[in-house]
Parts: sequence; structure tokens; C-alpha cells
Amino acid sequence: MDAGAAAWLVILAALLLANLPFFNDKVFAFVPLKGGAGRKAFPIRLVELTVLYFVVGALGIALEGRIGTVFPQTWEFYAISACVFIVFAFPGFVVRYLRKSR
Repeated sequence: MDAGAAAWLVILAALLLANLPFFNDKVFAFVPLKGGAGRKAFPIRLVELTVLYFVVGALGIALEGRIGTVFPQTWEFYAISACVFIVFAFPGFVVRYLRKSR
């Protein structure tokens, strides 16, 4: 896999995984909530979003390692990538919390 395809794969995975907590009511899309509760609470969605951020980061590091040398990153990289991940989650947030149900 070349560098361009790997970059697009990470971007696509980040877009999909950032919206995953908002488009289903199971934890990580696999584990149903205990007690038959119908909806996940917002703090559970935030924890899920944080874990999925690290999953996308691990995927990016793995793909970078397959291409060549994994370069060390500083805090600025992680701050910017976390902000981009949150921006990617915005469509799911809008659909879940801001759209009026009819």
C-alpha cells in the first residue's frame, strides 16, 4: 500500500469511527447496555469517542510502520488530530442531539 492510499484509509476510518458512538445505542457497536436501557448517556459516548480516537491512532501508526519509519510526534500533533477527530464526529452529534424528531 502506498502512502496516499494509507492516508486516505486513516481519514476514512477516522470519519467512520468518529460517528460510530452517535449512530447506535450499543457500546462500541457490539455490547448492549445492561438493564435494557434504550439510550446511551452522553458521557458513555465521550468515553467511546476517546477510545476510538486511540484505535484510529494505532491504525495510523501501524500503516506508517508498514510504509517506512514511524516518526515521533509531539503534543501539537496529538492536539490537532484530536480536534480533527472531534470535527469528524460533528455530523453524528447533529443527527443524534440537534435534529428535531418528527
